[in-house]
Amino acid sequence: MSLDYCLMVTGPAYGNQRASSALQFARALLACGHRLGTVFFYQDGVHNANRLSAPAGDEVDLVRAWHDLAQQHQVALHVCVAAALRRGVTDALQASLLKRSGENLQPGFELSGLGSLAQAALGCDRFIQF
Repeated sequence: MSLDYCLMVTGPAYGNQRASSALQFARALLACGHRLGTVFFYQDGVHNANRLSAPAGDEVDLVRAWHDLAQQHQVALHVCVAAALRRGVTDALQASLLKRSGENLQPGFELSGLGSLAQAALGCDRFIQF
């Protein structure tokens, strides 16, 4: 039986295993034929959407890995706008509204509110937090 999943990632791209574990879990569930509709990045998890992160050449580039997963499997990557702005992750619109120069949100990610998380959680069979 195929299930619809929603993931919430609260761990940063680097510094602990939560984001890496979430990515590995996402790949495994998709390989098993399940569906992943949304990944919601919250708290320090918003760092997974920072396109300016530059890991060493021998490390996994989690930001680009999430982007690639979303592109290949049509997964929505939502980033909590309040948590992102608090941590210096912004898109062009928010940067303009806040009179900041430049944006650093990785393409493929979208700033959204907790309402998007609630909607995704209500529409899935399994909700898992990392």
